[in-house]
Amino acid sequence: MAKYRFEQIAINSTEKKKPVEEDRFTYLGLEHLDSGSLKVTRFGSEVAPIGEKLVMHKGDVLFGKRRAYQKKVAIAPFDGIFSAHGMVLRPREDVIDKSFFPLFISSDYFLDAAIKISVGSLSPTINWRDLKTLEFELPDLATQRKLAETLWSINDTMETYKKLIAATDELVKSQFIEMFGDPVKNPFGWPTMTLDQATKEIVSGQCLNGDAGKLQPGQKAVLKVSAVTYGSFDANEYKVLRDTKQITKGIYPQKGDLLFSRANTREYVGATVLIDQDYPELMLPDKLWKLIFKHEIMPMFAKQFLSHPEIRKVLSSMATGTSGSMYNISMEKLKRLEIIVPNINQQKEYIHFVEQSDKSKLLISRLKKFILMGYRGRGKM
Repeated sequence: MAKYRFEQIAINSTEKKKPVEEDRFTYLGLEHLDSGSLKVTRFGSEVAPIGEKLVMHKGDVLFGKRRAYQKKVAIAPFDGIFSAHGMVLRPREDVIDKSFFPLFISSDYFLDAAIKISVGSLSPTINWRDLKTLEFELPDLATQRKLAETLWSINDTMETYKKLIAATDELVKSQFIEMFGDPVKNPFGWPTMTLDQATKEIVSGQCLNGDAGKLQPGQKAVLKVSAVTYGSFDANEYKVLRDTKQITKGIYPQKGDLLFSRANTREYVGATVLIDQDYPELMLPDKLWKLIFKHEIMPMFAKQFLSHPEIRKVLSSMATGTSGSMYNISMEKLKRLEIIVPNINQQKEYIHFVEQSDKSKLLISRLKKFILMGYRGRGKM
């Protein structure tokens, strides 16, 4: 296989325009892109976007350069405008086949290399001047076309599995409404508590300095907010601590803990995960809080409550911040949030339903993983 600089593989289109009113219907922001999916399923803005945006054309590959660890890549479904926090990429067809190009950009081979050159701490961003010099190996065009045919077939199968998982999630949400009603309006009249009353304590982590790298035995690391971004805990999202002497709190995730992201993008601020085992080597950062509940509320029920779309809206409204920065929820505001308190037996009944659904999702995920191994096993994908 031949080696190429990225600028020999892709064209970075920098054409921009200042949006007018009708552009709001064909606007794509990073919030419209789903991690791990090349398909765009939502778009548009209630008002015309502010500031210059990138011009995109149908078929362009859209890449989220800000917080690239979220791995947001999609194919433009129509002509329109795209967030200036992304890149509009087009293939150099003498080097890379146009059908293979989006698969390459969405591959771990490309994304992992790109993420490593991100700069900045709060909102790490990739600069074209750094990205264009990265080198990648590519097979010849004929091989790329064969790979693309196989990989697109695999991609379609994976999309089907994602729909099954999404359907399972919707079933869990529907069951919540059936058993407990709208968690904000509380039509069934459940007793309520503030989170301050419902928790033994809400513990903040510590601001710690770390570097990218693989954790070695005996080392400590600090979690990144991306460890809780997607609803399940990712123990590989961390930075290795340069010096353990800086640790003064030593707070780490323990089995049964509910972690809460008090700082993130508007889309993900307030994300929660339930911890399934102890992680004594992973320190909690100041942007993640540990919620320890009293006996009236089971942690799994609390997670489902805080993850419900209506409660997510409430949490999002609590967050303060500006466009382009992280949004933050204050401890004071979170403690005032009211949570419904069904009796323990009803909570257990719902949790049993969730656990059965999770088993179905696990089976689907294992099938996806098996297929993904084939997906990545071809052409360093």
